[in-house]
Amino acid sequence: MTDTPDAAYMNDFNKSIVDEFRANAGVVGGPFEGRPLLLLHTTGAKSGQPRLAPLAYFTVEGKLIIIGSKAGADTNPDWVHNLRANPQAHIEIGTDAYDVTAREMSLEERDEAYPKVVAVAPGFGEYQAKTSRVIPLFELTRV
Repeated sequence: MTDTPDAAYMNDFNKSIVDEFRANAGVVGGPFEGRPLLLLHTTGAKSGQPRLAPLAYFTVEGKLIIIGSKAGADTNPDWVHNLRANPQAHIEIGTDAYDVTAREMSLEERDEAYPKVVAVAPGFGEYQAKTSRVIPLFELTRV
């Protein structure tokens, strides 16, 4: 069992990050200071409603990658379920915004890329160590 914050806290936290991101051309402070951040717009897997999540992203061997870590929780973040149901999404990076198709990386691809992410952001290694699930990676390709 992990000490994952509740949904209401996360919604408020994410809203403040989104507001700061948009007010500062994609630059935010706090725990994300100095980290590349994007805003991921998905369609809810069950609700069909638009969803928005601020996420760290990485470029590994020319691929734009997002990580379903949820800080090492035992469940995937909601956006993982949304992308699995509907891989068409929209992202904002800095002041640029465009449509993408998400593709979950195969286990082999994931196992090759994950250590490269951890080398740049060691926290993701700690997150994987906290959970028995395999933290998924998604490649985002501009449409």
